[in-house]
Amino acid sequence: MMKILRILIKILLVLSIPAIIAGCQILQTLGEMPEKESAMRYEELPYYRDGLFHAAEELPFYPDRIAGGGGRWWRHVFDRSNAPKTTLPTIPLTASSFAAPPAELAFYWLGHASLIIELDGLRFAVDPVLGNAAPIPGVVRRYVDAPIRRKDLPHLDYVLITHDHYDHLEYATIRALRKRPDTRFIVPYGVGAHLKKWGVPDERVHEIGWGETLQAGGLSIASEQTNHFSGRTFDRRNTTLWTAYVLKGNESSIFISGDAGYSGHFKEIGERHGPFRLAFLEMDAWNPGWPKTHLFPEEVIRAYHDLRAETLVPVHWGVFDLGRHPWDESIRMIRALADEDKNVNLLTPMMGEKAIPGETRTTNWWEGRE
Repeated sequence: MMKILRILIKILLVLSIPAIIAGCQILQTLGEMPEKESAMRYEELPYYRDGLFHAAEELPFYPDRIAGGGGRWWRHVFDRSNAPKTTLPTIPLTASSFAAPPAELAFYWLGHASLIIELDGLRFAVDPVLGNAAPIPGVVRRYVDAPIRRKDLPHLDYVLITHDHYDHLEYATIRALRKRPDTRFIVPYGVGAHLKKWGVPDERVHEIGWGETLQAGGLSIASEQTNHFSGRTFDRRNTTLWTAYVLKGNESSIFISGDAGYSGHFKEIGERHGPFRLAFLEMDAWNPGWPKTHLFPEEVIRAYHDLRAETLVPVHWGVFDLGRHPWDESIRMIRALADEDKNVNLLTPMMGEKAIPGETRTTNWWEGRE
């Protein structure tokens, strides 16, 4: 009997080791709370009170109005009804796909909100997420693999993070980039604690708040307000800031919305910083259940005009099912609205395709795909 018991114990120990390792990995991905010293500094900010950051407008949530079916987190495991039935086209990238030095103006959409932007000879990665959008394997799975692997990412001067949700801030990618001594990270207030926990040296992490500007090799990088929220766990909601970014080069300015519900702040940003050569505006996570948290398609067009942008690039789509509607519904609506408006210059590259504003001609590549 004792012999059998010892064998069972050994089996349990062997089986428990992978579970313990996986559990530790998940805990790491959750990140870290901002330090108390940092939180004390935040108290001077007009949008920080009671230990939390606050959006300029309330973000209502209506469970009874949620469209696209019920269920909570488990739908991200079992429900693939909104995913494409066929493989979406991508253009594979490696480090050699990128010019040295970087271009004066070009970009690569990597899917969802992930971008590589080249401006005035500098290269930026924005919200680089190349895996799934959850701390647990198999949850919030991608529709299609990213067009580039982490080890193949080119030299990056700066990594811009808009907020700490899992579809915008990825533990594995930050861990890969922490080993690059020339890459610096610009993040909203509080998000630096995550990066430092994951091994990024303090001196390479620069936190920024709304209305503030950093200088980067001749460019300016400004943080601007946006209506959204943050948090990697339910009990840490809004303990870190979320932001939009404005990149100002010698001849071109770029707007990056991050996640945003529509409000008058787009017009204010357009008046203060516009016109913009490029506006990367989020879409596809909209839902009547959370009407102020993300942009609806008609609001994307409105924000584009508010910003006084020359070219609109829709992002935050094509990879994850976050809004509970078919994968191509939002882009089809944006295309129709742009055609009806007649004053929208819409640029829609495939994932991995290099795009140069004013030169690249893109197609409606999503058409004819289920």
